[in-house]
Amino acid sequence: MKNIYFLLGFCLLALASANDPSPLQDFCIPAPTLQSAVLVKGQYCKDPKHVTSDDFYTTRLKYGGDTSNALGAAITPIFIDEFPALFSAGIAMSRVDFAKGGVNPPHLHPRASEIFTVLEGTLLAGFVTTNPHNTYYYKELSAGDTFVFPVGLIHFQKNIGSGKAKAIAAFSSQNPGVVTVGNAIFHSSPGIHDDVLHKSFLAEKTEEITTFKSKKWVHIINFD
Repeated sequence: MKNIYFLLGFCLLALASANDPSPLQDFCIPAPTLQSAVLVKGQYCKDPKHVTSDDFYTTRLKYGGDTSNALGAAITPIFIDEFPALFSAGIAMSRVDFAKGGVNPPHLHPRASEIFTVLEGTLLAGFVTTNPHNTYYYKELSAGDTFVFPVGLIHFQKNIGSGKAKAIAAFSSQNPGVVTVGNAIFHSSPGIHDDVLHKSFLAEKTEEITTFKSKKWVHIINFD
């Protein structure tokens, strides 16, 4: 019986410390088809003989996104789906561009911590801790400044400068995931029941929830 408890404890510890799996080879560029793949220690990868330097190269972050939307911000990610070279690398990045007054609204990354560095402009960045304290940590950042957002915590950035701003975010996972709070709550598909949101947000009238749901919720992440 003691051995069972030890094994269960070991498994829980392993799950708690797990993130992206460690690579079992130098690299694995996902193969476009199984016919062109080789099985490398359990993973279907492009045959290393056919891998070139271009497989590890991208210009995706070279150009800023279109910030002409209601939030005045645009995110250009390079996650695993956008840049296959990240497969088994355990990292990802994104470029964030802000128009004057633009905001990257409250959101979270369920599978990664984030390190955020301002390249241009002045930004307000902050995050909120978990219940019960919900402590708000924030900082004004200028070019060259860096701020860390712990994994799974709600955070945001807002351009508080006099012009445009841009930043680079790096993540501790090849697929950090993104949950934008407003979109998830008020623009899910199918929608969350109005009475649930009415009660949860202590709204005085159900119409207030209907009004929020009817807004044009913006997606500023370019996954194309």
